Amino acid sequence: MSATESTESTGTPTAAPGSAPRRALPLWAALALSLATVGPTLAMAGNGQGLVAIVGKSVPLVFVIGAIGVALVGYGFMRLTRHLNHAGSAYGLIGGTIGPRTGFFSGWAMLGAYVGFSIGTLALTAAFVNALIAAFQPGVEHPFQLPWPLLIILGAVVSFLLAGRDVALIAKVLLIIEGVGIVAMIVLVIAIFGRGGAHTTGIDFSSFSFTGVDVGQVLSGVVAAFLSWAGFEACASLGEETNNPKRNIPRALFGTLLITGVLFVVVMFAETIGFGTDKAGLKAFGTSGNTLGDLGTQYIGPWFGVIAIFTATCAAFGSHMATVATASRMLYAFARDGFGPRSLGVLHPKGGPRRAAWLVLAVVVVSLLICAATGWPVMGTDNAAIDAYFYFAIAGTVCLMVAYLMVEVAAIWFVNHGRFRVVHGGTGRVLGTVLPALGIVVIAIVIWFNVKDSTDPSAAGVVALLWCALGLILALAASRIAKRVGASLARELELPGLGKELDPIHVTGAAQGS
Repeated sequence: MSATESTESTGTPTAAPGSAPRRALPLWAALALSLATVGPTLAMAGNGQGLVAIVGKSVPLVFVIGAIGVALVGYGFMRLTRHLNHAGSAYGLIGGTIGPRTGFFSGWAMLGAYVGFSIGTLALTAAFVNALIAAFQPGVEHPFQLPWPLLIILGAVVSFLLAGRDVALIAKVLLIIEGVGIVAMIVLVIAIFGRGGAHTTGIDFSSFSFTGVDVGQVLSGVVAAFLSWAGFEACASLGEETNNPKRNIPRALFGTLLITGVLFVVVMFAETIGFGTDKAGLKAFGTSGNTLGDLGTQYIGPWFGVIAIFTATCAAFGSHMATVATASRMLYAFARDGFGPRSLGVLHPKGGPRRAAWLVLAVVVVSLLICAATGWPVMGTDNAAIDAYFYFAIAGTVCLMVAYLMVEVAAIWFVNHGRFRVVHGGTGRVLGTVLPALGIVVIAIVIWFNVKDSTDPSAAGVVALLWCALGLILALAASRIAKRVGASLARELELPGLGKELDPIHVTGAAQGS
């Protein structure tokens, strides 16, 4: 038996705790995971409606600015993954740059984000399945629907069977799922442009201008647009499994941002002119339950509307699988480095952290069944499954923004104070400072607009910040774990002495006698 395997009582070989995955995944697999996590089909089906009330017909302009903002965050990830790669994503990137305690805090925030996304996307899958069932019952006032807790259990069973298996296989499934949705969107865009948009206003390029809106309105709208890209960095969690990660992970990040950036701007423009930029058109846009389905029915036919709902359902489940895969890798990284049961730091023979994935799924199912039994949360959609989706998606997004903020700080630290400073020239250091600094400003705006109106302590944004605060307390208090994590990261990232001369959180904790 090899040094990287152990045998359980069942006789099945499994990777030993602390062992590293094989670097065998191609570039497209990493790209597929990020695309599925972003879920372009989901974003384009439901993220534009809320912007209409804020910016009117300037929705495409908001997405242009949002694409620029998320590119600033992406730059920080690409800068770091050119030198460091780790299954814990931000945990390893920041831990290897600033120090283990700061890395742990960032990884804790990101773990909360992806567990939240895993819960929300499975709830949304259940809602979309019932929408699809209703689509096959046209004209029925009260169509037959399945209980959404039952759909949750069925979806979890499928996810359970796939969890922890060969990521290349899962990536193929995800790529097919999201690929179908993207093709459907392209067909719809061509149909809208081919018919010249709404007959009342046509192809109106003024939707890319500030006409009728002020800068404050646009900045408020950019928050919602920016969140459409949440999860673009999921491929960073495959840094230990991807072939030549220092080249392919940055390429996967760039490819994800390029594909989704162009797609989001073009599709949002097509949706805006498809409904029309006059008062009636914007009202129809803002009140649409599924913009892709409604426009598909209008410009192509009812059958295409059904296809749009089907692709959205597949995309929701694909995003669920992608977020479970990402969360399980972060949990595996924590357990492998000494924070959590060692049994979670074990790999399945084919390379996936199956036990960690099963734990994530257990949390997902229990959380959603509690929601179904209690009727909580109430988000005003009149659909319990969609209420659950919005709550956990918002909470996950706030956690993710905290992790993004720390990545931007690490990118600046990387070129100015870190051990890698010698590899950067003057121009590289300026870009490595200015661009992440601009990203910090964007992220701060996003976090502020997510929590500024929260007065309920159980509000999603508040709960997310409390989760992050707990991670900060653990990072400061758990000195033994921090030392063990530092030693593990130093070994995994091949950075001897990591944590001895760095980590402001470590210095703070030491001053407090932790």
